[in-house]
Amino acid sequence: GTEETCCGNEVRRVGEMGLFEMLVEEGKPLLESIGAKRMVTTSPHCFNTLRNEYGLEGIEVLHYTQLLALLLEEGKPEFSGRVEKTVTYHDPCFLGKQNHVFDEPRAILEAIPGVRFVEMDRIRERSLCCEGGGGRMWVEGTNLEERLAFQRVHEAAETGAEVLAVACPFCLAMLEDAVKVQGLEEQLRVMDIAELVAAAL
Repeated sequence: GTEETCCGNEVRRVGEMGLFEMLVEEGKPLLESIGAKRMVTTSPHCFNTLRNEYGLEGIEVLHYTQLLALLLEEGKPEFSGRVEKTVTYHDPCFLGKQNHVFDEPRAILEAIPGVRFVEMDRIRERSLCCEGGGGRMWVEGTNLEERLAFQRVHEAAETGAEVLAVACPFCLAMLEDAVKVQGLEEQLRVMDIAELVAAAL
């Protein structure tokens, strides 16, 4: 609601520990006071911070792909459409490498009617970082071919995928930008898994 504050992941990552601690002091009591047993995040960065650094009492923190995978096991949602696309998936660092959530996003993609799921060479623990969480989105003047987001887009294109699926807003921004700068919009589209699920409902 309107009382919710930022989890503070970004300020913590750039070294603003005082501001991060202030955000935790404000946010933790509020989150614990609402009586929720489960909290769902759309960002792996928020997921990691709230799950591993807040010390929330009695609240299970889930990334939305974990919740969707649980719902799929119960036969929900019921898909009425099809997504006739070849799709590959990029593992976000804070979802995969940091929190070992690898299977749920793939299970969702494989459950969407019409999706032909293909893997890139570097996946799971070996996945390349998009550089968004490392602050590279604000860096200018580097050799574009050295940017990891550009390399990742090349890897996705090499699979023949039409869609590069992501589960992180940072990855979405970084990889979309890499696709546009390289002029690959006609060949490859970056989409959040939630968008693909919505397209099949």
